[in-house]
Amino acid sequence: MTLSNTPFNPHDRPVINPLFLFRWEEQEQAYLLLYPEGIIKLNDSAGNILNLCDGERTMESIIAQLKELFGADDIDGDIYNFMEVARGKGWIKA
Repeated sequence: MTLSNTPFNPHDRPVINPLFLFRWEEQEQAYLLLYPEGIIKLNDSAGNILNLCDGERTMESIIAQLKELFGADDIDGDIYNFMEVARGKGWIKA
């Protein structure tokens, strides 16, 4: 398990923090993170990234799937940066 002050590595398996409920909301046409104090409406990129954080997939496989989904090769750094922010906000654990 990765400590919160260390960067993610390709073999980490991030998972949504159980304090949050992550789901697609048809009415909003967006992924949401629900928690006791409120709701976070995610943009498409954030929703697609968090949708792959199931505790089974490695960072390496998440990035590979996102590259295929978005048809982009140079997104590794952006994904790692987002994951660090998401972990800092408590949305995910690794």
